[in-house]
Amino acid sequence: MTNHFPVDRKLFDDVMVPNYAPSTVIPVRGKGSRVWDQQDREFIDFAGGIAVNCLGHCHPALVGALKDQADKIWHLSNVMTNEPALRLAKKMVDHTFADKVYFANSGAEANEAALKLARRWALDVHGAGKTQIIAFNQGFHGRTFFTVTVGGQKAYSDGFGPKPGDIDHVDYNDLEALKAIMSDKTCAIMIEPLQGEGGLVSPTQEFIEGVRELCDQHNALLIFDEVQTGVGRTGDLYAYMGVNVVPDILTTAKALGGGFPIGAMITTTELAKHLKIGTHGSTYGGNPLACAVAEAAFDTVNTPEILNGVKEKAKRYVAGLNAINAKHKVFKEIRGKGLLIGAVLTEQYHGKAKDFLNAALEEGVMTLVAGANIIRFAPSLVIPDADIDEGLARFEKAVAKLAK
Repeated sequence: MTNHFPVDRKLFDDVMVPNYAPSTVIPVRGKGSRVWDQQDREFIDFAGGIAVNCLGHCHPALVGALKDQADKIWHLSNVMTNEPALRLAKKMVDHTFADKVYFANSGAEANEAALKLARRWALDVHGAGKTQIIAFNQGFHGRTFFTVTVGGQKAYSDGFGPKPGDIDHVDYNDLEALKAIMSDKTCAIMIEPLQGEGGLVSPTQEFIEGVRELCDQHNALLIFDEVQTGVGRTGDLYAYMGVNVVPDILTTAKALGGGFPIGAMITTTELAKHLKIGTHGSTYGGNPLACAVAEAAFDTVNTPEILNGVKEKAKRYVAGLNAINAKHKVFKEIRGKGLLIGAVLTEQYHGKAKDFLNAALEEGVMTLVAGANIIRFAPSLVIPDADIDEGLARFEKAVAKLAK
């Protein structure tokens, strides 16, 4: 099939809705942690498709699973189940707290299902008055209207008319503020066990344990949004394992498919029974192609070698970023956990995270931001040490230019 028109960045402006502002770089192929664009320029990928490409680009296990399933069956919808979905679900319940799995296509959809389940449980078990959902300022839970309202960033939820009701927000790590607004009318708390978009903020142990205790005290559900932290990102299979706090409902997406769109909500049998036949659904959820690839990603990541490797690679990253900072004094702190790392800019460089991202791209390394003041790194969990070193060397060149 031949195009009779140039496929370039200008075409985006011509044919796409203008809610994104993508880079002028258009990648066309990737291998491991390296990517090449239309001009065959090479980039080291420290962005990972926003914490999605947990095994880099074109990992043989994922490519093999996709090709194998592509010759079998692609889609059925949920009038029938399929083998890849059942295999993946079994592995997820075998390796987590959960007993039951609901498959969706994205993190937002997984979170939507979690919130609907919480409200349905509260109505069934406690009656009409128990509807309050509490979440955290600067949190992010997706872009459906329900999830974006629960997310604690008004810039994303304002401007679309009346919002879903009975949703309140407090500051992350502020247990007293949470205590002050909780009551027996609280249905659920939704929290990221490490805030991603909100600035790579880790919970204190006292706080995360306190949230669990308050939920127990007020008979409310604890929902962990692990869309960004799940499937090895923090060095545990799921981040709840590293903080030793077990949620009632957990959502997972991003790395779950290693780049193929899939999301899931996992929970207990006791809670799952409230989503009885007809209460929720998805045409594509549990798609055989998606589940086959996700099973391969899950199996590959869920080994001591990979998970321990994440912790070791994280140390290498942080040491490298600290070395850069010792020379150029641009970061106030390096934070995060595992291979979800944030470099917080000093006040002198506030508002300039995007400038660092663009300068890094010019030097051949792809990074992310988390707001205007934080550069975010979410590379492949199996990125070779040589690529970490080379990527940081390129990143330092960008920092040096901006620090002059």
